[in-house]
Amino acid sequence: MPDSARKRRDLTARLQQEPLVSAPGVFDLISAKLADAHAPAALYMTGYGTVASHLGVPDAGLASYTDMVGRVHQIARYTQAPLIADGDTGYGGPLNVQHTVRGYEQAGAAAIQLEDQEFPKKCGHTPGRRVIPADEMVKKVRVAVESRDSSDFLIVARTDARTAHGLDEALRRIDAYAQAGADVLFLESPESEAEMERIGRCAGRPLVANMVEGGRTPILPAERLAELGYRLAIFPATGFLAMAKLLDRVYAHLVKTGSSTDVPAELESFEAFSRLMGFEAVWDFDRRHADDRQDDTASAPASDRTRAAR
Repeated sequence: MPDSARKRRDLTARLQQEPLVSAPGVFDLISAKLADAHAPAALYMTGYGTVASHLGVPDAGLASYTDMVGRVHQIARYTQAPLIADGDTGYGGPLNVQHTVRGYEQAGAAAIQLEDQEFPKKCGHTPGRRVIPADEMVKKVRVAVESRDSSDFLIVARTDARTAHGLDEALRRIDAYAQAGADVLFLESPESEAEMERIGRCAGRPLVANMVEGGRTPILPAERLAELGYRLAIFPATGFLAMAKLLDRVYAHLVKTGSSTDVPAELESFEAFSRLMGFEAVWDFDRRHADDRQDDTASAPASDRTRAAR
């Protein structure tokens, strides 16, 4: 069985069997490999973080399908956990949705998230979001379901209607998207625990909780999310918010002092990070294929490899 098929089957099984699947948000290969090393049940490729990391711009419809499917392929290729990937609006109308679903599936994702915002879309916890008519999104969901090769490639249907149109309309929409064949439902930006409880009672499919620190929705413990009826919790911002705070302190220290001496952070060892990135295979290759003419740094002590890296 191809690795991508195994990952999809694993995600489907976990959503059916486990009280709650928690998916760390990842946005590049470093964050993906770090998260994957802890054997999570799933990873979530955040659109906000990936656009910021790859392009350095806001998550406001500026990234293209080509930008994002390339990131899906890279992250899925180098990680073991099933990858749930943000597909925004499908990058256009129903025909674009067909192309996007097929591309994300071929790239190795286990699930794709599609939302009912107008283009250009915006981050779900920022103001100014507008949604397309519900029947247009229903058509997109139907196209997405028809376009996938495997039923284990999950379609996550998201509505952003809560903020502008209220909870009743948002609930009506996720019910319609479920009827259209969505496997997982995502009602973005509920604003209280009471709203989340109502959503959990009404959803007839596995339900996503979007845990964004500083966003509109309360951050709740895993046990409480499961009690409320959620089956998947995504943490899109946790990683890049932690990274931003730490790097800001480290770079400020470097600029101020001109040195990494007494840097205000605990640093990973160079050797451990090199192993995370896969250098162990490179060192092994070099040992097996070295000849007498080479200076075989692969078998040198870690301190020598560190000097060589400079």
